[in-house]
Amino acid sequence: MLGWFRNLIAEKYNGCENRGKVGRPQISQEIVILVIRFKEENPRWGYQKITDQVVYLGYNISTSTVKNILIENGYDPEPDLTVKTTWWEFIKSHWDVLAACDFFTVELLVGRKLIRCTIFFVMELSTRKVFFAPIKPQPDGEYMKQAARILTDWEDGFLKGKRYLIHDRDPLYTNEFHNILKSSGVKPVKLPPRSPNLNPYAERFVKSVKEECLDHLILASVKQLEYAVNQYCEYYHHERIHQSLGRIIEPIHKTNEDAEIVCIERLGGMLKSYHRLAA
Repeated sequence: MLGWFRNLIAEKYNGCENRGKVGRPQISQEIVILVIRFKEENPRWGYQKITDQVVYLGYNISTSTVKNILIENGYDPEPDLTVKTTWWEFIKSHWDVLAACDFFTVELLVGRKLIRCTIFFVMELSTRKVFFAPIKPQPDGEYMKQAARILTDWEDGFLKGKRYLIHDRDPLYTNEFHNILKSSGVKPVKLPPRSPNLNPYAERFVKSVKEECLDHLILASVKQLEYAVNQYCEYYHHERIHQSLGRIIEPIHKTNEDAEIVCIERLGGMLKSYHRLAA
């Protein structure tokens, strides 16, 4: 009877139903994923800076919790000051003021002889626009000086507004060429030896212009080569869809969803593109 009576009293004063949750609240998986993402994308950030960013985004979390999340997932909570800027980070941070240049060669069949012709071009990396300097079969120092003057013309030079021009170690990039660029506010960036991967966009353009056009032609003069290059540039800029951009660089065709699909041909149908043209 006494035991029953004590249990009856205990039930009267039992406050379990009103007791709140004990201990720290559980951290949501969303916050954990966010903390890890910030650390992976920003290895120079420590747990304090990551906490500030997470709190700024509207989450309630302490620095100790962020530190524990990093440690539990195998990350150093302190900033990694040994991480150096990668080449890709450099390109992304200077995207709109960066251009690249390169050479490629084409064999001309003149008479019964093959004459190698070297072509110089410059690419605006952010848009993939390409500029070809006047073609000379064997460019020299004087040619490169003239090309630099054309590129840096203060009114309509292709490098207007650019700050960096990356190029390889070809001896044609002379001191005079560099000086003309520097006088216009463009800094030449010389790449390390044997590193075409550091100039991938220009290298990819060389592959495109050759595989899509020049490798399928037998050209007998510089004039024919210039015509072919100009036709490919029109196609490349205004009609060719660029996968990395997901669009045409400079569409000049007015589209109409109800219009008939037409084919635009260049170089005898070698280069084709399809568009809906407005009536």
